[in-house]
Amino acid sequence: MIDTSHHEFMILTNTYRLQSWLRSSGACLALAGAAALSPADAHAAPAAPAGTSMSPAGHRFDAVASGPIVFEAGPITVTCTASESRAQTGAGAYNTIPPGPGNANPQGPVAVRIKAPVFKDCSTDAPGLRVAIETNENNGPWQISLQYGKPSTARLSIPAGGFVLKTSGLLSCTVTAAPDASTTAQGHWEAGSGSALTMEHAQIPVKIEGSFFCPTSLTTATISARYAVHNTTDPDHGITVDPA
Repeated sequence: MIDTSHHEFMILTNTYRLQSWLRSSGACLALAGAAALSPADAHAAPAAPAGTSMSPAGHRFDAVASGPIVFEAGPITVTCTASESRAQTGAGAYNTIPPGPGNANPQGPVAVRIKAPVFKDCSTDAPGLRVAIETNENNGPWQISLQYGKPSTARLSIPAGGFVLKTSGLLSCTVTAAPDASTTAQGHWEAGSGSALTMEHAQIPVKIEGSFFCPTSLTTATISARYAVHNTTDPDHGITVDPA
């Protein structure tokens, strides 16, 4: 007769660890609080945003992750080794800088529609879980919005329900980003030898559904990623963000 007590003990131990790990935190990572304003600053009118120009006008670009993409929701960490949003040939407007004069906005940012990014080779640090990510444009476009400044800012707009992460294996959970309306992940624009959009623990609202041990109380996740931006129309010229 085979003694199964050791195997049963291990299964119960791993299950307990997984449950404890998932329920250990009901709070998400938060950005550091802003410094307190002085009385004079509190009553000062906010500065108007600078004008922005994105160049070369009419050129197309790819955005390819240069390094891992990390999603964090409380105790859950998901890492993808690759992600990209590719320019399209033909009449599609994805990943295309607007032709002039639409590539400049004297009063604020320039917005560009992009192809919904794909995420590949994703894994989670939770034991016994597999993960897959799907993106869509069912409820609107994905966009990047670039605002000139020092440094220039870059915002990634995600349509409602446009990002869905699913786990399988020991636990089946579904994480939907921007569950109720489109949202924006805050980042910044890197200029110089290589243009890039970078996000560091950028916050996005999420809805988590699934079995009993899925952390459904969490409503916020963060994303950290760096996307290198390459000019596919003329590779010898980079993509730039300048004052209008």
